[in-house]
Amino acid sequence: MIDFTLSKAQQAARDYAHQVALEEMRPISLECDRTEEIPESFFWNMQRRYWGGAAAQARTFGQDEGIRQENLLTVISQEEMAWGDAALATAIPGPGLAAPPILSQGTPEQQARFLGIYLDGQLHWGALALTEPGIGSDVAGMSTTAVLDGDEWVINGHKHYITNGARADLIVTFATIDKRLGREGIRPFVVPKGTPGLIVGRIEKKMGLRASQTAELIFDNCRIPKENLLAGRGEKKEGFKAAMGTLDATRPMVGAMAVGIARAAYEAACEWLREELPAGYPAHKRRAWEEELQELGQEIEMARFLVWRAAWMADRRIPNSKEASMSKAYAGALVMKATATAVRITAPGEESERKLLIQKWFRDAKVFDIFEGTAQIQRLVIARRLFPNIDIP
Repeated sequence: MIDFTLSKAQQAARDYAHQVALEEMRPISLECDRTEEIPESFFWNMQRRYWGGAAAQARTFGQDEGIRQENLLTVISQEEMAWGDAALATAIPGPGLAAPPILSQGTPEQQARFLGIYLDGQLHWGALALTEPGIGSDVAGMSTTAVLDGDEWVINGHKHYITNGARADLIVTFATIDKRLGREGIRPFVVPKGTPGLIVGRIEKKMGLRASQTAELIFDNCRIPKENLLAGRGEKKEGFKAAMGTLDATRPMVGAMAVGIARAAYEAACEWLREELPAGYPAHKRRAWEEELQELGQEIEMARFLVWRAAWMADRRIPNSKEASMSKAYAGALVMKATATAVRITAPGEESERKLLIQKWFRDAKVFDIFEGTAQIQRLVIARRLFPNIDIP
């Protein structure tokens, strides 16, 4: 049974994350978006406050209540962080998207070796390299190759749109050991920063999430030790399962961030309507906007509960591919609707910091309908789970 009432410990984690977002992110949000740069002091503050505070609390909360709840605590925190600034939220030091495949596919020795660096109190990042110029959602069409040469794997290929790719201390890179095997040939490899043959290409210029670093990575005869293959249990499809399992874990996180931005835009539009609506504006128009925002508030609640359900299932090791896709698809569409509504409602009147933030959130929103699998892919995943006996291409 799912209980949507947060425990005192979960609420404390949410309050802490909101405080961090309010004090560390909102004050620098517009400037970081304008310059596309993040001050180093932010990284250190987040290292101290987020990893030293919220993450430590999350581990304690899970132990105190006797329930595995890492995924639920993560989505609760991610919503608040995205409410502060989604671009800055993606730049928080830590293993990031590299963690799920290492935890699910790495041996205990590999987990200790690769994740241990994130516990030394210094600034470290991780990244996941999955998307390629020719393939995004079609993971089975991957062209990056890995060939075993003695005691080393030699990786060649090209990856695009890698969050924190240029600053990551290690990059979990998916490559195929044999293209003829299709998805069964895909394997995850850990590539440390500075490995010869790992080349950082351009840093993307983007419409939204401008302060978030999105890099191009080139693997040119990149050699890594044989032991850097995350071997899992040795099953043929284990690498593909790792890729899909990572997405099942991260899609609710993306959904949570979309909810955070949608909530920020909704709250700002409500505040503008109460505080800044020009005098003499037609009463019937105000009532129509109030009704529209009331409905939007309900939809944000629905999106949040979809996200929480997918995370709740992940914590209990219940297969959640359908639910993860539902949460991501619904929240990804909702954040576009919420930000567009906020831009339209607040159009009259003078320019203000509130309106500039709403415009930024509008630009940030679009990517949540794209990354971690497009809306079309989410619908395909959902359909395949709903109709398992029908051949859906």
